[in-house]
Amino acid sequence: MTDKSAAVTRRYFGTDGIRGRVGDAPITPDFMLRLGWAAGQAFKRDGQRNSVIIGKDTRLSGYMFESALEAGLSAAGVDVKLLGPMPTPAIAYLTRTFRACAGIVISASHNPHYDNGIKFFSGDGTKLDDALEAEIERWLEQPVTVCESADLGKAFRVEDAPGRYVEFCKSTVPNEFVLDGVHIVLDCAHGATYHVAPKVFRELGARVSVIGGDPDGLNINLGVGSTHLEALKEAVQQRNADLGIAFDGDGDRVLMVDKDGSEVDGDELIYVIAAQRKKAGTLKGGVVGTLMTNLGVELALQDQGIPFERAKVGDRYVMERLLQRGWLLGGEGSGHLVIRDCTTTGDGIVSALQVLLACWRADKTLGELRQGMTKLPQTMINVRVGERFDPMSRPDIAEAVRKAEDHLGAAGRILLRASGTEPLIRVMAEGQDAAVIEQVAEELAEVVGRSKA
Repeated sequence: MTDKSAAVTRRYFGTDGIRGRVGDAPITPDFMLRLGWAAGQAFKRDGQRNSVIIGKDTRLSGYMFESALEAGLSAAGVDVKLLGPMPTPAIAYLTRTFRACAGIVISASHNPHYDNGIKFFSGDGTKLDDALEAEIERWLEQPVTVCESADLGKAFRVEDAPGRYVEFCKSTVPNEFVLDGVHIVLDCAHGATYHVAPKVFRELGARVSVIGGDPDGLNINLGVGSTHLEALKEAVQQRNADLGIAFDGDGDRVLMVDKDGSEVDGDELIYVIAAQRKKAGTLKGGVVGTLMTNLGVELALQDQGIPFERAKVGDRYVMERLLQRGWLLGGEGSGHLVIRDCTTTGDGIVSALQVLLACWRADKTLGELRQGMTKLPQTMINVRVGERFDPMSRPDIAEAVRKAEDHLGAAGRILLRASGTEPLIRVMAEGQDAAVIEQVAEELAEVVGRSKA
């Protein structure tokens, strides 16, 4: 099985915006100026004063790229509202509330500080469709021009952005929902949630301990956050907390840790929300996962009578399928959860609140609610390659996958896909026997690593 969407059809945009190492093209100040201008041209509408929201995570390079984007947008005649460090979903929300024509996030999500990137939101607070990304790329090929001096865009600093977003997060749960007596450890990854997440949970009554809450511009995701749960597991057990919540650097992902220190990933979290809503009679439709979603989720939801479908990898594709079906819940094992009756994009804080709401309504712990599903053994290996390519376009890889699928039969699943942001081929195998699955994944990774075009 392969993700046919892996073929590269755009020059700059990957699965989730534009991302790379700071200083290496295209993650340079001159490109960001051009990108700001191109985005301004693509987004602005004649006959109205256009504005774009810009937010960022805590990377040092964010200051440099913020200024460059601001200059490009101003040259295109578009006003800029600067939010400073804010979670990615906050930019989506504030883009809607300010009636901006677009939102821009400067972030490389869970990557180290030396990477950075750009994500865009439409005026509706949703990820851009392929056509609009292609339009921005077309403008990037044009020489930058400057509008008349009187028409240049102005820049404004939005001072109350954190407070606005905190209130929004709290509005996604009922007024009667309280966390009195619940001890939560928050891991903010030294990232964009550091100043808003603790306020949300404290104002809902929880006793909050924070790790990863002291960003210095260089320590984002460094040994903390949703990609490094060891620190959170240790903190939850040492402090005898009820649970732990980990965000990634830009706050659109969430993973959790139960009282006993065990990890609860995005597949399990979306199951907890869906199963509780089903029991309460409030679930609308089914659940959308991705090609990477653990088979155990599908089987557990099937037992609950909840429909399940798979979309291409990436929360934008999960959202597309949800809109097509009219459903509300979807997500990925990495912690990108989409809850459409709460917000328009993946939101780590809002998703965590929905999990806690499920626990509160069921009067059960997270550990008790997650027992309704059993994850099947799954192994994924990232194989670094010279450039991204569709792995199934290589005959030697396709033949190796066919043999592996014959070997596993109906009891297993294989997926090969190119990363949308890095020169990696992701090799995933899943099935009943962990040892067999690991061996199959390693053998396929070896074939990918030595494959030639």
